[in-house]
Amino acid sequence: MTGEPVRVSPAWLALREPADASARASDLVQHVRRLLPVDSRAVIHDLGCGTGSMGRWLAPRLSWAQHWIMYDRDADLLAHAAADMPGLAANGAAVTVETRQRDITGLGPSDLAGASLITASAVLDMLTADELERFVTACADAGCPALVTISVIGRVDLTPADPLDERIAGAFNTHQRRTTGGRRLLGPDAVGAALHAFTRLGADVLVRPSPWRLGASRAALTAEWFSGWVGAAFEQRPELTAATAGYARRRMAEATAGRLSVTVHHLDLLARPR
Repeated sequence: MTGEPVRVSPAWLALREPADASARASDLVQHVRRLLPVDSRAVIHDLGCGTGSMGRWLAPRLSWAQHWIMYDRDADLLAHAAADMPGLAANGAAVTVETRQRDITGLGPSDLAGASLITASAVLDMLTADELERFVTACADAGCPALVTISVIGRVDLTPADPLDERIAGAFNTHQRRTTGGRRLLGPDAVGAALHAFTRLGADVLVRPSPWRLGASRAALTAEWFSGWVGAAFEQRPELTAATAGYARRRMAEATAGRLSVTVHHLDLLARPR
């Protein structure tokens, strides 16, 4: 990204990876298969790759030789991505990888030339309106499909419900739309903006839900998610800290014990050139 970067830890990405894998709309892979060239190696550009979870999820689901080009501004995350990619596709064809330490909002046609597919996961909410426009334009100019997954939309459901859930959710969503380092983030508005931009540039866009479903089987992730969720809400509205301290302690105890179920709603997009 541009401006002051947000450092994402490999530990957090590892904790969330199984939830991301379960949430992604697998039926979109069927459409991707029909769009890839059948007689040549697929070249897949993964933008904002983190530790490479998209590649680990998608590469074994495709029956093609594949070359993944992974972009991130964090060299440590790129090293994880390169080391942990699967070496074989579903049919045993080779999967190779290279990394590029880049700001994905500054990519141009030459960077993505020859791409068979562009992918990204959990990145749209961290973009500004101008950055998202450049991101979508770069994808559209490449003339290939783009699969963008796990984009937050500002909706969470907690069970059992609590009257304070809505106040915390509202403060969190405002925090996601904050201005930081001179950049006004889109947060949960990003997926709608991306849909509009892809459509305006002539793409046919498929949209699918991809919710995280957290609970007893993912208690560690539930607790870590809740800590970040309520922490961001308190940062945005400090007056909530004292008013909801009991709520935060109670909910954290429920999450840690596996008694709190959370659905974090996302959307997946597949933009197909017409």
